[in-house]
Amino acid sequence: MTVIETLVPVRPGSALAEALQKRAEILRLSEAAHNAVLLPRDPGGLSHGLRAALAARMARHNDNKDLARHYDGLVGRAAEDATALLARPGTNVDDARTAEIVRHADRLTVAPREATRGHIEALRSVGLSDADIVRLSELAAFVNYQVRVIAGLKLIGARQ
Repeated sequence: MTVIETLVPVRPGSALAEALQKRAEILRLSEAAHNAVLLPRDPGGLSHGLRAALAARMARHNDNKDLARHYDGLVGRAAEDATALLARPGTNVDDARTAEIVRHADRLTVAPREATRGHIEALRSVGLSDADIVRLSELAAFVNYQVRVIAGLKLIGARQ
């Protein structure tokens, strides 16, 4: 069962259950994207714990408590105490690199249209490689996609 399926209440035999069954490939691909973005073999300069904490933070920004709890579980498994606190919006750190990463993740979640080349340059200035900037953008894009899919499916399920 995929993360999306576990977080969306589906009555057996409902139209939503039928729709999900017909879209099983999309759910499978979404789960593969989840694993690739959150748990890659090579995390580059963004550890698994940092990725999970940022994902939980993004879910909270979007008021999706269930998804945030899912990512909190990944934070716990990563056992990176220094990054665990970042799962809560409003929490920051003194480390300039991590603080800039958090600011950018928040921006991409809360106000993505405000992201500029200057923000990318700020990430570079604290030592992020272009590959890690792409990784961070992929993480934000995926979590925000996941939030919207879950919200949409819950709305469909509630109408039945």
